[in-house]
Amino acid sequence: MEVSTTVPAAVAALRADLGTLVDEVTGRLRAELPSYARVPPDLLDLRVARAVDRGLSVVHRLCAPQGRAPVDPPPGERGARRPAGPAAIGDALPVDDVIRAHRIGVDVVWSRFSREMTERRAHPEELLAIGEQVWAWAAAMTVRIVRRRAVQDGARPPGGGRAAGPPLEEYVRMLLLVPVDAAAVRGRAGASATPAMPFRARAACGATDAVGVIEQLRPWIAKGPAGGLMVTAVDGDVAGLLAARPPRLFRDLVLGLGAAVPPCHVADEFVSASLALRVAAAFGLSGVHTTDELGLRTAVVQTPEIGERLTLQRLAPLREHGEDGTQLEEAVAAFLDHGLRLEAAARSLFVHPNTLRNRLRRFEALSGTSLRDPAALAEVWWALAHQRVHGRSGTTLSARDAGH
Repeated sequence: MEVSTTVPAAVAALRADLGTLVDEVTGRLRAELPSYARVPPDLLDLRVARAVDRGLSVVHRLCAPQGRAPVDPPPGERGARRPAGPAAIGDALPVDDVIRAHRIGVDVVWSRFSREMTERRAHPEELLAIGEQVWAWAAAMTVRIVRRRAVQDGARPPGGGRAAGPPLEEYVRMLLLVPVDAAAVRGRAGASATPAMPFRARAACGATDAVGVIEQLRPWIAKGPAGGLMVTAVDGDVAGLLAARPPRLFRDLVLGLGAAVPPCHVADEFVSASLALRVAAAFGLSGVHTTDELGLRTAVVQTPEIGERLTLQRLAPLREHGEDGTQLEEAVAAFLDHGLRLEAAARSLFVHPNTLRNRLRRFEALSGTSLRDPAALAEVWWALAHQRVHGRSGTTLSARDAGH
């Protein structure tokens, strides 16, 4: 590929604005990944700055003519000895978050680089060719992350050598966490391309007994070429591939399930399975769930800002009335939990139906909500669900802001 002078110019522009790039990456990491939000800001800024600079060097090197000297580090980095601390950040965080953080960083840098190239009137074919190389490098780096963590977590002996666990487990872990292409799947001898459903499971309450979970799911877990179970562990949860959806209910188990897909698409569906598990666990559900089946519950977990606004609109007026307001909130919650059946809700509260009816009327009067309006009723449900999942604290919007 013949590369124009726009590449070094674009890289230089990004390096000149490195601080802005780092702020954008760290901002997204802290907003999207709670584990990264807990990392000391100065430590995270330093680690991200080095990673972004390394990524820019990779872009430059991938596009440099053959035989060109490697890209020099920026002046502030030359001859500097790097402390070990920042490099160890990822070792203490969930591997899922480390992989997502890597993708966020690549996405931010590539978006800015593409914009710089476009402003310099780079040919679309040139940008496409560069993009193919950059994303191939990003995928290779993701594989390195997973393999490094496999060593750290004991899948391989500290000194290297053969894996302590079965190779199939490492392969399953790669499929779940690393987007791979069909060639990579075919490259594994005997690997099956049969569609399977990625899953992630844990105990409905208490600690997860991985052996017990696997035994419960054994009839449905997909098998490798030699008959081994395609299952592994991801951050304390049991994860892997199912050949079919379990027909039975699991009262002591909560399981998030993705769609049946070929191996090269498993990683994307595993993200959905992980989200389904997170949502189901947040609502105290057991059994097998997909994000589609969880419906609005998924939106409640993913968009807390909407829940806060609805809480202010529909529930906050009750709080001015102390215990009476709490009682009214419990009344409408029971009414919703029992499918708008007044007598069933009253029995759950140990009150007469007329008493519950009066409380619901008072709720309507104080909150300005009509429980006969389906849209308003849905907003009340969302507000109550938000409180259950995210808690009552942390609401920062004013009542006036909530109306906008």
